[in-house]
Amino acid sequence: MINQVILVGRLTKDPEIRYTADGAPVANITLAVSRQFRNAAGEIDTDFVNCSVWRRSAENTANYCRKGSIVGVTGRIQTRSYENAERTRVYVTEVVADSVRFMSGKPRELVEQES
Repeated sequence: MINQVILVGRLTKDPEIRYTADGAPVANITLAVSRQFRNAAGEIDTDFVNCSVWRRSAENTANYCRKGSIVGVTGRIQTRSYENAERTRVYVTEVVADSVRFMSGKPRELVEQES
């Protein structure tokens, strides 16, 4: 079986990084990815894809990417479920990134901080 995803899109917000109980960094990002065709109204639709990035890639993504950054993600689709506070089963489908490639320059605020 093959479960491989390749996406290129813009971050919809700054990466959110947290650490597991074991100390492993994980960053959550959402990519805005334009579709390759136009809808009935002649507009291009956009999909918003949630991604999880782990370990060193998570730290690098959180340090060097901001809202609007263009990134390429390769990974796999994963589904999971959990029970929320209202005791309702919630199902989540996301991309777990194997690698993240930064495709735009450093965000302006990072360049200004280094100066």
